[in-house]
Amino acid sequence: MEWIADPQIWISFFTLTILEIVLGIDNIVFISIQSNKLPLEQQKKARQVGLALALIMRVGLLFSIKWVMGLTTTLIDIAGWLNIDNPNIVRYLSLSGRDLILFFGGLFLIYKSTTEIHHRVEGHAEVEGMRLKRITFTHVITQILILDLVFSLDSVITAVGMVDYIGVMIAAVIVAVGIMMISAEPISNFVNHYPSVKMLALAFLLLIGVSLTAEAFDQHIPKGYIYFAMAFSVLVEFLNIRSEKKAQHKHNQHDA
Repeated sequence: MEWIADPQIWISFFTLTILEIVLGIDNIVFISIQSNKLPLEQQKKARQVGLALALIMRVGLLFSIKWVMGLTTTLIDIAGWLNIDNPNIVRYLSLSGRDLILFFGGLFLIYKSTTEIHHRVEGHAEVEGMRLKRITFTHVITQILILDLVFSLDSVITAVGMVDYIGVMIAAVIVAVGIMMISAEPISNFVNHYPSVKMLALAFLLLIGVSLTAEAFDQHIPKGYIYFAMAFSVLVEFLNIRSEKKAQHKHNQHDA
């Protein structure tokens, strides 16, 4: 138990917890958008189940660190098939198990967000209503589970690279997911209440999908850039909402 008195352990714990929360933002947004397709009485349950699955998957992967790190070894050597010797090209065309998961997960996220954006831009209200009626709780949880795997893998590899003690990793993940569970409902309500914010959230998921597919080919896009761009967009939208509310308030006072 000497590790409890080690300040370095606590610094690692708090740093990793914050990082896990940041990495979980895209997970919360996806879960919020998917759960909002269900009847009101099922939405909270879907969010809780989705985040619980994320927690189980993260902890399970942490206990399978050897297998997870094995995913970083090359499975598909495209450069070798094409007899390419250039080390820069070889680096991009050597795909590991992690790369394949990120690639197909990114494609899935791009497909889902693009489809949602298309329905909203085209304004197919009747078609959208009938489509939502056919969506079941199991269907939503299945899609959440698929993305949970992708986001969890990214989260666990980050944890392994930062901390040496598995107990610290698990504690940080549990605290981070706990905070995500608390914040999921207000975020979901906010996204669902304002259609323009929901469109921003879908654009955010589209960017994350592109980032995941690029990372599969060793083209790392710092998530800080994406998060900053989206935070700035949300801030601008928040100012627009405030401005519209004030204008509406003045209009109502004028009519009165």
